[in-house]
Amino acid sequence: MASLLQGRLPVHQDLLLMQKGTLMRKVRSKSWKKLRYFRLQDDGMTVWHARQAGGRAKPSFSISDVDTVREGHESELLRNLAEEFPLEQGFTIVFHGRRSNLDLVANSVEEAQIWMQGLQLLVDFVTSMDQQERLDQWLSDWFQHGDKNQDGRMSFGEVQRLLHLMNVEMDQDHAFQLFQRADASQSGTLEGEEFVEFYKSLTQRPEVQELFEKFSSDGQKLTLLEFVDFLQEEQKEGERASDLALELIDCYEPSDSGKLRHVLSMDGFLSYLYSKDGDIFNPTCLPIYQDMTQPLNQYYISSSHNTYLVGDQLCGQSSVEGYIRALKRGCRCVEVDIWDGPSGEPIVYHGHTLTSRIPFKDVVAAIGQYAFQTSDYPVILSLENHCSWEQQEIIARHLTEILGNQLLSTTLDGQLPTQLPSPEELRRKILVKGKKLKTLEEDLEEEEEEPESELEEAELQLEAQMESEPQELSPRSKDKKKKSKPILCPSLSALVVYLKAVTFYSFTHSREHYRFYETSSFSEAKAKSLIKEAGNEFVLHNTWQLSRVYPSGLRTDSSNYNPQEFWNAGCQMVALNMQTAGLEMDLCDGLFRQNAGSGYVLKPDFLRDAQSSFHPERPISPFKAQTLLIQVISGQQLPKVDKTKEESIVDPLVRVEIFGIRQDTTRQETSYVENNGFNPYWGQTLCFRVLVPELALLRFVVKDYDWKSRNDFIGQYTLPWNCMQQGYRHIHLLSKDGISLHPASIFVHICTREGLEGVES
Repeated sequence: MASLLQGRLPVHQDLLLMQKGTLMRKVRSKSWKKLRYFRLQDDGMTVWHARQAGGRAKPSFSISDVDTVREGHESELLRNLAEEFPLEQGFTIVFHGRRSNLDLVANSVEEAQIWMQGLQLLVDFVTSMDQQERLDQWLSDWFQHGDKNQDGRMSFGEVQRLLHLMNVEMDQDHAFQLFQRADASQSGTLEGEEFVEFYKSLTQRPEVQELFEKFSSDGQKLTLLEFVDFLQEEQKEGERASDLALELIDCYEPSDSGKLRHVLSMDGFLSYLYSKDGDIFNPTCLPIYQDMTQPLNQYYISSSHNTYLVGDQLCGQSSVEGYIRALKRGCRCVEVDIWDGPSGEPIVYHGHTLTSRIPFKDVVAAIGQYAFQTSDYPVILSLENHCSWEQQEIIARHLTEILGNQLLSTTLDGQLPTQLPSPEELRRKILVKGKKLKTLEEDLEEEEEEPESELEEAELQLEAQMESEPQELSPRSKDKKKKSKPILCPSLSALVVYLKAVTFYSFTHSREHYRFYETSSFSEAKAKSLIKEAGNEFVLHNTWQLSRVYPSGLRTDSSNYNPQEFWNAGCQMVALNMQTAGLEMDLCDGLFRQNAGSGYVLKPDFLRDAQSSFHPERPISPFKAQTLLIQVISGQQLPKVDKTKEESIVDPLVRVEIFGIRQDTTRQETSYVENNGFNPYWGQTLCFRVLVPELALLRFVVKDYDWKSRNDFIGQYTLPWNCMQQGYRHIHLLSKDGISLHPASIFVHICTREGLEGVES
């Protein structure tokens, strides 16, 4: 079967040449470089590879998996092999999520250009696909899987196998009836549109039909008034329902006559429910919708720990790719551990471990290139400086020369500020967080005075450093003579403006001795104990100063803590190992999904009030307590957990988890549906009470029930309470890596009520 997108795919000479196939070198490391034959399939949407032309081919990647294509000189690996392969012949395929990049070297510059341009053309096409085109592509992919002998048509035997691949358990006689009904040509096989008809017969949505008929007087269409009733009564759209109904009909009704008559057919109704307007995530929260003119400390800031690592903390690989990936997912605070390197060039790695090393200047270049591709709001470089005076000067020079005007090296107006600037004022600026020799006041005064002699300057620096760091002894070294630390270089110190790193002793000490532009870092254990012992003081501290929380050094596997408890106390920079997928990163992605994925989210007002009485462990009740009722109705096209087991079909259940203050953190789940991942029906209602909804995140997780062991993960979706839409909504599932599992979804009904009535304690 030709792709259902045939005729809509771009026509280009490069694509035709890619479909003929090309022998290229696949490069994994300096020692692993092997020839492979790559070919774009006839569907124009998948690339297969073999050891040689005509050899046994297997899928390499789908175009929908590709994020972008980079030139050879942008690849760390290919740059290291520049003496062996010309960089112009190399290119890198970058995938969505955490999948490793694919580095390839063609036999000529022309061949490399053909593949780079062709792939980017297809990636741009996939990115611009509408809902129907994405579904067509999904169907084409399945047809390719099911058409085992690749003759472009499917026998009933192939269809039966495909049903198992698609998670469908169906009586053989019923399946054969549907097959015969779809086989309009009576050829005993299904081709193109016949396969589409067969798929449609599988995806009837009786629960949506029932809902449609509840509001439709004739069961055939929803009139404008009927649709307005639905939007008001069920979707809680309020006064805007009338105008919205017209917009939605115009957008989702497939027939022109229906649009003219302002009516919505069943197909149009389903299209609406499945669209971004019918999504659980409120579309008004997708763009920048919050006030971005408040001081920096009033925001949660998406933050990364040991950003350079793409693996574990002991032997993992250090890579500029860690920074690129973090910045592209909206991270606004990245960490850079800098040590003395060979040939006078500082290096970045996890000190005293076997992690690999990368040049500091490469890290700065990557940050400069990718800092503002996803978000215009400021990026914070959290510097962990372990370098000698000489190499600190190199650090300062690289920052200044490579970042240029992007680097903030003085206050915005040259005057002494009274509070931190806002994200809006700092648009497209990169800020350095680190140790500083003097106060900001002294720095600004000095700019107006004559400089000291070099000797006097060095003496003053030594004094300042001793004054600012009398406490640097670790518990184990208190009885030992402290090793002398390198004096902080003035040129590097001067680049720290609004984010001077200081050691935390107590909240009282901070109030009495520190300034608003000074910031402290807390280990997860320290931050946890402070929340328990002095939760309200921590909240108040975070109303005027920035705090950074980082994972325990014992997390050598790059695992993460739950960030929610630190957000509850108003901590702004809660740093996570972004290379590690799982619940904790789902929560981070969920919180920062709003506000255009800008990496900045305004904290609730009670965490910004300098007189706040809020204590995250003991919130004063009642806050703005709410009851949440979630009816989990049905699921659609859930993926297989193990695609290698053709005969196994998932037994899905849905777990709803709430994360917020400790009293609100809970979970409930439905029963499981046996042997049906294609269109399972639950129809079960879960009820929650939430004391502080402003801090709550909801996580919907679909699992494959297994009575012998832990249930397997199928997909999830996480969002903030304040971005949740009420009514009948689809939840479009994401993989462990946060990648869309389109068209996998669950269909729910959401209802919130003020207060805690009717909910058991």
